[in-house]
Amino acid sequence: MKQTVLLYPGAGGSHVGAMTELANVFLKHGYDVTMVLVEPPFKSSDSGATAIERIAASNPSISFHVLPPLPAPDFAASGDKNPFVLIFQLLLEYNELLGTFLRSIPRKRLHSVVLDMFCIHAVDVCTSLGVPVYTFFASGASCLTVLTQLPALIAGRQTGLKELGDTPLDFLGVTPMPASHLIKELLEDPEDEMCKILTNMWKRNTETMGVLVNTFESLESRAVQSLRDPLCVPGRTLPPIYCIGLLVGEGSEDHGDGAERRNECLAWLDSQPDSSVVFLCFGSKGTLSAEQLKEIAVGLERSGQRFLWSVRTPAGSHDANKYLEVRPEPDLGALMPEGFLERTRDRGLVVTSWVPQVDVLRHRATGAFVTHCGWNSVLEAVAAGVPMLCWPLEAEQKMNKVCMTEDMGVAVELVGYGEGFVKADEVDAKVRMVIEGEEGRQLRARVAARREEAEAALEEGGASQAAFLQFLSDVEIVE
Repeated sequence: MKQTVLLYPGAGGSHVGAMTELANVFLKHGYDVTMVLVEPPFKSSDSGATAIERIAASNPSISFHVLPPLPAPDFAASGDKNPFVLIFQLLLEYNELLGTFLRSIPRKRLHSVVLDMFCIHAVDVCTSLGVPVYTFFASGASCLTVLTQLPALIAGRQTGLKELGDTPLDFLGVTPMPASHLIKELLEDPEDEMCKILTNMWKRNTETMGVLVNTFESLESRAVQSLRDPLCVPGRTLPPIYCIGLLVGEGSEDHGDGAERRNECLAWLDSQPDSSVVFLCFGSKGTLSAEQLKEIAVGLERSGQRFLWSVRTPAGSHDANKYLEVRPEPDLGALMPEGFLERTRDRGLVVTSWVPQVDVLRHRATGAFVTHCGWNSVLEAVAAGVPMLCWPLEAEQKMNKVCMTEDMGVAVELVGYGEGFVKADEVDAKVRMVIEGEEGRQLRARVAARREEAEAALEEGGASQAAFLQFLSDVEIVE
């Protein structure tokens, strides 16, 4: 009888996507996989519902189980409360339903439960049922080691870290991290509700039986070693860390989709020279102001480079409530400078629909990637050997930027992000540098070397393969 692995990614589209790649690894090793989902508590432009539906439809070998829906929070009546506080509280309420579903699976058949880092509160349910429970950390080891060390730093403070500004903070395993680059909510007063929730969550992420990390060891070797160092969290022994990546999608090109289904972006790229196109995409939740979009357009036009640009409608607010918005399709006529689309039509394509990012990055014509530094995007670019221009927006993305540019050597930064506005002159100069300049050539060589390391890690006998087999062996010992 095949054993079943239960994966619990919560409701976020990007986290479901990353955990789907983990599911495929389990399937290759002969396990059945059930992914437990919750209904997104709100419908918006960024809820991820469409992405989840697309993932489920294209992965028939995975069983998807949606827990019975609980009443969604009344975001409108919550006043100034961060909507993510309400979402975390809702996920906590789902624990009872998760436990009921776990009990419906014969214990001998249930191999283990793997929790997304945002669903870590469910560890208590698994422990009470005697089920081996592990964390899947969808970001990198560098981010994990900083967030693991952070609760001790915050606990010793009376005021928030925000007052430190850009002061570099020393963490074991990574380049000194400017305080301003930590997750925004962790900079607030230690007694702030959201700060307390996140601090506790990062602490609990390493209270499972082990942590599966979507990275490969040579990409973040210092960070990985720090998580195995007794000095990482004095007085605590952290669980085993398993570097099992890169876990990235194969892309539609690898699934034999017919030419009639070929995305317009890929068809356009087919007609461009090798390594000549700058791809700009800021993730499923990344939005820029109308003023910033116009500034990018000016910079791209001035650079004379070929470009493929995924544009989204600017958000109506700048705080967490933007995730609750339902935004219309972008009106390029209003968002772009007058005449821009006409003047650049022979060398540029601006799209407002979903972009098959993995396929675009792997296309021979793609030469650089302007990215928000979300970890999935970073790994997809490394796997494709595409150098990156960093434009971090939120969450852990500024932390990723530091590690990408200082430790991994796979990117350069657009420094204007620190002021909240990147000027056309910098877009022009950095795009040309990466595509045409000597620094860009050296960057491309470093990323190509990282791609080879990633491929070696995933081969039979490679470091990531060995880590996953060690994980399976450790689960047997636990059981």
